[in-house]
Amino acid sequence: MGQPLMGAAEIAQRLGVGRTRVNQLLKEDPTFPKPHATLAAGHIWQTDDVEAWIAEHRPDLPPPAKR
Repeated sequence: MGQPLMGAAEIAQRLGVGRTRVNQLLKEDPTFPKPHATLAAGHIWQTDDVEAWIAEHRPDLPPPAKR
């Protein structure tokens, strides 16, 4: 089973973009998932929310790697 939470670095890696782009998506794309929580180290998201967004908005990406 994969991790239940993702930070900006994990989302960036999954999307093939930089962390700055993840933060741009958060600010500019109303369909991008809202963070589950914000810690001193940054935002964290529910993996299921991010994967659902990817499936709808980036269907060209392969499914996440199994861990």
